Amino acid sequence: MTGRASRCKHRSILAVDPCSAPGDNLVVQTLSVKQLALAKNCAGRLFLGRNRTGGFALATSTRGLDTPVNSGAPVASRIQERLECLEQAIERGANHLLSLQMDAGYWVGELEADTTLESDYIYYLHVLGKADPERIAKLANYVRQRQLADGGWSIYPGGPSELNATCKAYFALKLAGDAQDSPHMTQARAAVHRLGGLEHTNSYVRFYLALVGAVGWDLVPAILPELMLLPNWFYLNIYEMSSWTRGIVIPMAILSAVRPDWRLPERAHVDELFCDISNKKAAFDWSDQLISWRNFFLALDRALKLYEKLPWKPLRQRALREAKSWLLEHIERTEGLAAIYPAMMNSIFALIALGHGPDDPLTAREIREFSRFEIEGGDTIRMQPCVSPVWDSCIAMVALEEAGLPPDHAALVKSADWILSKQVLGPGDWQVKNKDAEPGGWVFEFRNDFYPDVDDTAFVLMALQRVKFPEPKRMEAAVRRGIQWLLSMQNRDGGWGAFDRDNNKAFLCNIPFADHNAMIDPSTADVTARVLECLGRYGWPAEHPAVQRGLKFLLQDQCEDGSWFGRWGVNYVYGTSGVLRALETVSLTAKEYCQRAVRWLRTVQKADGSFGESLRSYHQPATKGQGNSTASQTAWGLIGLLAGSDTSDPAIQNAAAYLVEQQNADGSWSEDEFTGTGFPCVFYLKYHLYRNSFPLYALARFRNQAQEARQYCALTFQPGEFRLRSGF
Repeated sequence: MTGRASRCKHRSILAVDPCSAPGDNLVVQTLSVKQLALAKNCAGRLFLGRNRTGGFALATSTRGLDTPVNSGAPVASRIQERLECLEQAIERGANHLLSLQMDAGYWVGELEADTTLESDYIYYLHVLGKADPERIAKLANYVRQRQLADGGWSIYPGGPSELNATCKAYFALKLAGDAQDSPHMTQARAAVHRLGGLEHTNSYVRFYLALVGAVGWDLVPAILPELMLLPNWFYLNIYEMSSWTRGIVIPMAILSAVRPDWRLPERAHVDELFCDISNKKAAFDWSDQLISWRNFFLALDRALKLYEKLPWKPLRQRALREAKSWLLEHIERTEGLAAIYPAMMNSIFALIALGHGPDDPLTAREIREFSRFEIEGGDTIRMQPCVSPVWDSCIAMVALEEAGLPPDHAALVKSADWILSKQVLGPGDWQVKNKDAEPGGWVFEFRNDFYPDVDDTAFVLMALQRVKFPEPKRMEAAVRRGIQWLLSMQNRDGGWGAFDRDNNKAFLCNIPFADHNAMIDPSTADVTARVLECLGRYGWPAEHPAVQRGLKFLLQDQCEDGSWFGRWGVNYVYGTSGVLRALETVSLTAKEYCQRAVRWLRTVQKADGSFGESLRSYHQPATKGQGNSTASQTAWGLIGLLAGSDTSDPAIQNAAAYLVEQQNADGSWSEDEFTGTGFPCVFYLKYHLYRNSFPLYALARFRNQAQEARQYCALTFQPGEFRLRSGF
């Protein structure tokens, strides 16, 4: 910005509008101090001065700059128009988000996934004997509508046909009554063969088929309940698995041992899906690398299957009692086992197998909880994998706070009150590896007390920090507990995982039933970044030992091109943006490793200012940063750029302009793509509120950073008031 004295006696601000047409007359526009601050970063060259009242003014033209002018000319400059567009976009976005708040104070958007959920639900209703024809027809309609032109089903919009989803859809539609020789089923069968056949599906597809006699148990990995008897100190035990795997596998171990006689209609056979009927066990083929963990576990699987055939198993009944006890304990203080679809479905199956029929009060309660995932619309029923009210609420709060809602606004206070009521103050599985810490985390769902998670807790704490809550002591006590719990969950490698501490034994990923690609819960860049952002906001400096350990992990995890992998969001744009925002809070973004990340973001930004990255990047890293433009990913890219660059950066201005232009009249944004991740390469998600919360936050942050706006902060702490995790 260049200052120049004007001969105008009113000392107005003179500026060149680089977009004005040749021959334009001089235009003068009075600006507020805040507008000027933003204009400095949005305009080309500005010539500064003051008018008689001491206020700032702005004049734009391509000629006549020395001509005396008066402030307050009737024609608004383009800069003023852009400022107004930005402010209007933020206001519309905030109003729209406020309109989505529930009466109780929380936000919850739909959580969408692929058709494996609807396919499994058709199967589930048949097993329960509750296959109401109307419900089955609506579920089947939803599945049919998503069949691809090549006959298969994908696991994300725009993705290719995927073997497991296609096998499940085919089987479910057979159960729904679709004729095997109908055109769409013939196409589906051909797609299965083209993709490798039933013999190459994952272990969970084959398990559910074995459970109803459609394939033999010899095609399923051995999942023995005796696993429950391994002590927690043993190198391999149930708590070395990720929390979600425990919830899925322990009921499966019960079912594998009991093997209930659940026979479905004869039409439900699937032999026609094998490519090579003589090699049904192709999934158990040895690895070419003789000495490998895969071959070790395949050999163990064979041994365990021989054990399963023995007439006498001295530990079986004790193991089943332990598994049942674990199951019964873990379906309390929650809205279904682990509050996620596969664990809940498996737990219902296990309860029935153990003698608690569908009408038993215990089983009926779980069935009722599971049915809440249904969304009926017209002639279809679709399913959610879980619900996300705490996650959606804290993101919405942070966006609205950034957008300028007063800290004592009723919506923020009401949401904070609701969130405070959801803090988990009781025991959970995380304590097995973290014995010294007091509870204090938050969960993703309405209630799931055994499984508070680090990502939600960090985001909640950031949301609460900017609320002027009428009960400050209650707020402070909850926040202190939350921060202490976060610190206690740091892994030995310096990073943070999602639900457990030091859950990182990678060799377990070679177990035959670990093909859901989420057997463990190790440190990840995105969760680690969230914690560091939270700590930085609350006053932790870069020199603090917890921050230094986290930074060390992030530097080890950074890709050579400067990006970071996104475990829970798609993908490198998400991971990179999160790390940059985190390191901004501890004043590290000027470092070379951060500037390398900023340069990477610029290289993948599109000419129109947007960002887009397909889920294909999980399967093909060479496609990182490439894909259809989305509002949420453009917001993430903008957030990352703002953390590591100045607001005058054209990349920043272009991203902001794209979001403003793409906003709908009601203040929302549209987005068809999936930008959330469940299990990379296996299961993906679409958070329906991402497209509204993150763009609002990004635009508001752009405005606030340009204006150097001060933020309200209810709480900060001295790091010395808190303990590091045990062992550090």
